[in-house]
Parts: sequence; C-alpha cells; structure tokens
Amino acid sequence: MPLHKPQDLPTHIQHFIDGEYTDSVSGKRFDVLEPVENSVYATAAAGQKEDVDRAVAAARRAFTDGPWPTLLPRERSHVLHRIADLVEASDARLAELETFDTGLPVTQALGQAQRAAENFRFFADLVVAQADDVYKMPGKQMNYVNRSPIGVAGLITPWNTPFMLESWKLAPALATGNTVVLKPAEFTPLSASLWAGIFREAGVPDGVFNLVNGMGEEAGDALVKHPDVPLISFTGESGTGSLIFGNAAPYLKGLSMELGGKSPAIVFADADFDAAIDATLFGVFSLNGERCTAGSRILVEQSIYDRFVETYAARAEKIVVGHPHDPRTEVGALVHPEHYAKVLSYVELGKQEGRLVAGGGKPEGLEQGNYLRPTVFADVPSSARIFQEEIFGPVVAITPFADDKEALSLANDVKYGLAAYLWTQDLRRAHNFASQVEAGMVWLNSNNVRDLRTPFGGVKASGLGHEGGYRSIDFYTNQQAVHITLGESHSVRFGAGV
Repeated sequence: MPLHKPQDLPTHIQHFIDGEYTDSVSGKRFDVLEPVENSVYATAAAGQKEDVDRAVAAARRAFTDGPWPTLLPRERSHVLHRIADLVEASDARLAELETFDTGLPVTQALGQAQRAAENFRFFADLVVAQADDVYKMPGKQMNYVNRSPIGVAGLITPWNTPFMLESWKLAPALATGNTVVLKPAEFTPLSASLWAGIFREAGVPDGVFNLVNGMGEEAGDALVKHPDVPLISFTGESGTGSLIFGNAAPYLKGLSMELGGKSPAIVFADADFDAAIDATLFGVFSLNGERCTAGSRILVEQSIYDRFVETYAARAEKIVVGHPHDPRTEVGALVHPEHYAKVLSYVELGKQEGRLVAGGGKPEGLEQGNYLRPTVFADVPSSARIFQEEIFGPVVAITPFADDKEALSLANDVKYGLAAYLWTQDLRRAHNFASQVEAGMVWLNSNNVRDLRTPFGGVKASGLGHEGGYRSIDFYTNQQAVHITLGESHSVRFGAGV
C-alpha cells in the first residue's frame, strides 16, 4: 500500500502567538517526518527563548488586560462547547492528520479525536457546576473559598496521542480563566497546529492561546524557566520530568507531571481467562504500545501460566500490523526512527533476558518504515531491564508468580507507579490488593476505562500531582479562604493591662 498523504498537507508549520501565525525570530526550522516511509513532509519553526518570551508576553497581556479571566464561567463554557463542536465536526480530518503524523491506526486516532472533544465538553460543564466551599459555625463564624485563575499556564505535551493529550490540558486551563502557552512534542507538531484555527473560530480572544513549536531543551526549557509562567503541566518521560522539577524549583512554580509507567497486569487463576487475555492484549498493543498506562508487565499465577503464555502468544501473532490509514490495522508504525531504534534495542536485549514467544522483528511486506510485530517475552525475571524499564512500544514481559504475596512484591518491584490491572473473581483479594499496590490508578477486571471526574496521575517515578475532574480545577486556580466573624470579636487584649 502506498503512503497515504492527506490533502492540503502543510509544508511548513508555524508558531501561533497573539493571534498570528509566525516563524521564529531566528528563522530556525526543523524537519518533521512521517513514520511510514520516514520521509520529511514539512518543516516547523524551531522556537527559541525569544519566541517563548513573545508568547508569554502575549499570554500575560491577555490575562491582565483581556476579558478572558473575568468572563463569567457560563460565558467561557459557551466558548469551550463551541470548541468541542468544532472538534467533533472535523474528527475524521483530525484522525487522518494524526495518523499520518504519528503512525497510530486510524480507527484508534478517531477515538482519540472524539475524546478530545469530550474533554472540552466535560470541563465546559464542570466549571459552571463548580461550587465554592462554605464552612459555617452558626452565630460565630462563616468561612468561604474564592477561586481565581492563576495566570499563564505552560503546557508541554508528548507525541503519543498528541491532540487528545493537548486537549486534556488546554480544556481545564482555559475553562478556569487562565491563558496558555502550548509547547507540543517536536516529533508530532501537525495536529497541534490545528488548535489555532479551532480556537479562533470558536471565539477565543487573541493571546489567550499561544503555541510555540521546538525542541524540549530549547523551547521547553525556556518555558519552564520563564518567571511569568507560574504553572507547568507536563506529560512525558520521567527523566525529563526530573529535569523540569529542578529547573522550576527556583521559581516555586506549580507543577503537575504525569510521567512514565511500567504498569503490571496481574492475572490470578480464578480470573475470567478470556476477558483477561483480551484486556491484556489490548492494554499493551493498542496505540502501538506507545501509551503511558500500558500493562507492559503481565504477572500470571503459576497454575495457569503455561496456558496463558501459549494463548497470549498465539493471539499476538495474529494482530494485524499494517499501514496506519488502513481501517483493518491494529498496530501501525512507531512514531519516529529514533524511538523505533530504542524499542528495537529492547527487543534485542529481551532475547537474552527472557524467552521470545511472539514477534521480535519486522512484519513481512513492511520492511520500510517503523514497523514491529507485537513482541512477547515469557519467563522474564524481575531483575531484567525489559521488566524494569519503560519501553513504550508493542513489547510485553510475562512473569509467573506463586501466590498473592509474590504477585504484590513483583508488581511493586519497579520505580514506576502509574497504573495496575488486576484480574480475579475474589473481591476480597481484589480490594485488599488494590490498596497495597503502588499505583496511582487501579483497574479491577477492567481495562483503562476512566470516568473523567476521577483523578489521573501516578506515584513514585510516575508523576507529581493529579489532574482530572476537580483536581484539575484545583491545579489551575488559586484558592483564597475568607473568614467572617458573625458574633462579637473575642481577641486577647495585648497591651490593655490587667
């Protein structure tokens, strides 16, 4: 199948600052690749410190002088609903561009575009329903909480499902009255460039939304260190998160960081076997395995271990790897040759650390491009690097356990703590295990279906803080407690004598 090129594909992607498309002050650019042939299809403006300075200044003016922060929540909600409508109306086009840019299967990219619209609709409703806290002591005191937007939010987003993850940050930041500077991942700037037109058509004032493309060590670093950016929301790998934490510390910035994961899926002998097979296959191989919550370590009780490995490997071999725009494709092309090389290095390592039972190389007929057959290693010890380190691709490690105690020990024996998946019919075990596993999110007999009202985030090296629902409202607002005395004021009378 030849490379599918969407119509009207841009050949150059610019920044968007203060309502205008613009190149970098320096004129610097970088090449943008598609992952099927690894050909350069566009250049993008490479943001430097001076470009971030311009974007932050525009966002600061829009915050201090513009109407956006002082609009009634209902007025901002109307704009956010228009954004959601526009995203929904163009979901097929968004999916086509996202697939071209990232290599995600088009059917999965379409679901991500629709989720992006739902993110805006959710926060449009939530900001109107938000009730400030009031605490009363009748006849004595009343206490209430005022909320206000904080200022310019710096949003740094990753290259996996970029459009949806951008919406996950943009929606609550804007709903609460902040202005933003978005720095999308340099691998995948295409879909991010669409936000400017969507926001303009929806009626977002100039300067409220600004976008600066570029490298993390240049544009991202300048955004993190900018003194007029009090908030940074970052999604990415843990090493970069640690660097951002250190660079933001001198400015005492508010930080929300969703970082890497090496999430366990624990399958007990009493589990619904077929459901567990379906879920654990989808949980690591959907989105090309390039997902932070992937269940990339599968821990299986010894009595069903051989059956599980045999069934799992056979199903993995039947997963359809193909061109991302083919609706039959289940696993597409990995995002970039640099990342592809990293994933392949782990596959080669895994051949020494475990038993290869499926995949391990390119599919037939797809020798060009960043394609990898779903790869399954069994008998992987907990000391193995493929057990301990985030691979972020269609690669999974399967490990046996003898009892609940060993399962918990294996589950917690990594530096990460983002998600965990537990398959058992024993509800007592399920709830006790969930309370002891070191993970910010746990799914019991379920696969990554999340209510948007619930907190999203991890523990240990998987993150700092939580977003989602009211946690996002908390992150993007200042909270001021006001205390009122309703009766007589009783104070110790210093200096009044005996």
